[in-house]
Amino acid sequence: MIIKMFSKVLSVYAFLLMASVLLVNTVLVGVAQAKPALIPAPPQVSASSYILMDATSGEVIVEYDSHVQLPPASLTKMMTAYIVENEVSQGNIHLYDEVPISVKAWKTGGSKMFIKEGSKVILEDLLKGVIIQSGNDASIALAEYVAGSEDAFADVMNQQAVLLGMTNSSFMNATGLPSEGHYSTAADLAALALAIINDFPEQYPLYSEKYFTYNNIRQPNRNRLLWRDKSVDGLKTGHTEEAGFCLVASAKRNDMRLISVVMGTSSENARAKETQKLLNYGFRYYQTHTLYTAGQSLSENQVWGGSLDLVQLGLAKDIIVTIPRGHKSELDAEVTVNNVIEAPVNVGQEFGRLIVKLDDKVIVDEPLVALEPVPEGGLFKRLWDMVKLFFIGLFA
Repeated sequence: MIIKMFSKVLSVYAFLLMASVLLVNTVLVGVAQAKPALIPAPPQVSASSYILMDATSGEVIVEYDSHVQLPPASLTKMMTAYIVENEVSQGNIHLYDEVPISVKAWKTGGSKMFIKEGSKVILEDLLKGVIIQSGNDASIALAEYVAGSEDAFADVMNQQAVLLGMTNSSFMNATGLPSEGHYSTAADLAALALAIINDFPEQYPLYSEKYFTYNNIRQPNRNRLLWRDKSVDGLKTGHTEEAGFCLVASAKRNDMRLISVVMGTSSENARAKETQKLLNYGFRYYQTHTLYTAGQSLSENQVWGGSLDLVQLGLAKDIIVTIPRGHKSELDAEVTVNNVIEAPVNVGQEFGRLIVKLDDKVIVDEPLVALEPVPEGGLFKRLWDMVKLFFIGLFA
């Protein structure tokens, strides 16, 4: 009689446990009742290739042929500057170093900083000459100083491109002067711009300087948007007959930063005009939101055989999205958690997923991980949990 009653109790207990364990979905964000904001089609942009990207989330807002390989002209100098800034940050070279100027650097045609062969120039001045004046001579001088020769520097550029995920780029020189096999893409250059902004913030203000004077010659930055739009603070222009007029720009309004790349426009004015179209569209109709932060607990779940009964599950990184303005309340998010979590549990161990949708389209799919360790419990605790799991499995 007692055995039968105990068996019934275990059966009911097991059923309740099974029901609780199999409940795996938790809605975190509901669907809004308000009407969605209307978003117009992207602007028509007269360029061979372009992209508009949010710098915080990495979301691409608008793009056209952004992975097509094209000559980048002086946009190349962004990579030249990045490598120099990287070498400075590692202590291999210093901003106050005196860099010798070779005949090759002095003789190079195109845009110039007007350095003299046989002289020595402070490295920081050369960096300004590359970024602000787009000096080919300064670019070669820095390339030779860092790597010994421009050819060796080009090899470093290509290695760095791989590290930055610029899989559709190939660099043959430090200047962007026409050369067979020298190419990049709008998407790759946007990634490079993002790396410049994030990796070397102390040097980034150089990209917003409007003038630089060297050797008594005052030259303006060729990025016209620095004068037209106070939110624009970089980055680089480029032009050759083969490449057309190109511009990589970045702007920050309130807490939102956008990066745009236009390649192959028809004139200096056109590249500024088409870039302005993209930036205005992005800021007007899109917004970036931090939905969840790294380490934030999104679910508390049973642990079997552990020294603790519960474990907190969350995210290993911030979840940031860029979506049409006014559509945040339409986001629908749910958490799915493994049916059974058994000890030991390690921090960062995956036990489910966070899925966020907008209009039935998945925009976030991230693992749900343990935020705290849970060691195995004592022998009796493990045995008792094994018995409970046995009945759950039996009834399931």
